[in-house]
Amino acid sequence: MKKIFDNTQIAFALKSSDQLNASYFLFKLMALKPLVKIGKKIISLALQLNLPVESLIRKTIFNQFCGGINEEDCLKVVDILDTKGVSSVLDYAVEGKANESEFDNALEKMLKIIEFAKERQAIPFAVFKPTSFGRIDLYEKIGNKKFLTAAEQVEWSSVVARFDLVCKAAHQKSVPVMIDAEESWMQYAADELILEMMRKYNKEKAIVYNTLQMYRWDRMDYLKTLHQTAQAEGFFIGIKLVRGAYMEKENERAEEQNYPSPICASKQETDLNYDTALEYITNSLTVFSLFAGTHNETSTYYLMELMQKKNIANNDIGICFGQLYGMSDTISFNLAANGYNVAKYLPFGPVKEVVPYLIRRAQENTAVAGQTTRELEMIKKERQRRIKDA
Repeated sequence: MKKIFDNTQIAFALKSSDQLNASYFLFKLMALKPLVKIGKKIISLALQLNLPVESLIRKTIFNQFCGGINEEDCLKVVDILDTKGVSSVLDYAVEGKANESEFDNALEKMLKIIEFAKERQAIPFAVFKPTSFGRIDLYEKIGNKKFLTAAEQVEWSSVVARFDLVCKAAHQKSVPVMIDAEESWMQYAADELILEMMRKYNKEKAIVYNTLQMYRWDRMDYLKTLHQTAQAEGFFIGIKLVRGAYMEKENERAEEQNYPSPICASKQETDLNYDTALEYITNSLTVFSLFAGTHNETSTYYLMELMQKKNIANNDIGICFGQLYGMSDTISFNLAANGYNVAKYLPFGPVKEVVPYLIRRAQENTAVAGQTTRELEMIKKERQRRIKDA
């Protein structure tokens, strides 16, 4: 397989030299793990005290990883990315809500995004988190099959109704909707609910996508069971494949509560799990549609090789590669330049509200071995190329 991800001219074609320098400075800071930990505490405290830090956040980490404060803001970014053949997935990145009015607001956001996507080829998917529609504690209680009070039963009925309204709208407008995975202790209830949505709305094609975090050692078994169920009952499966973003939280909770961690014992096991799932899904594209969310070059090349071996066209509608906005442009833009379907997750929301998401992005860059180093290396290479060609 020809190596294509070192072409920085293609990767950073949309960035001015000033923007490139700003990204370099930001990733330099994120390479300092102690600084990221301290920065998390400082930002959280500053926001609690209503200190004027929003402008600083917006000019730095927000602009790097978010498309804007609302959908209209994002459309400017969507149109720019589309000039290079890169699609966008609008992601309302507000987290940690806990009341019915906030859940209803998230529902309205999702229905609006589906309308946006229906009208724009450059927005091929919609996406939401289960906890944007209901409390995490309720999902956990459902998953553990605990007794629900009458009020909780009504509350869960509202969660189910929100899922159904979004999936119904997605089905009617033919806009696939991806449902993100979250913490393992709430995921069983989410999986069951998503399965019901697949049964209902995936009869002609994959409209509803579940997300599998392959740092969990049980996800291959789940994938195989889901496949068997779909074959037996006659529906299609949409899968978004990721490694996962809650590893520290998962391991800490498992240790505190004295149960086996759901996370693979090593990075190598996670990588093998991810690549095994890629092969399994590409063996059955008559049933599966795949959104391969990864910043890992090795896994990306592996999927490209699988497609080549199986005579799957680069632009096959059943496979889309995905990366987060602000990260791994060397992968995204070079894939698009070679005719593959690729989309950037484009988070948006009020600056204060998306801070938890932004902190997680910074932590992920420091936690994943080589991620920040690779970003810096590629930005540095492009800066040197521009100086040389000037």
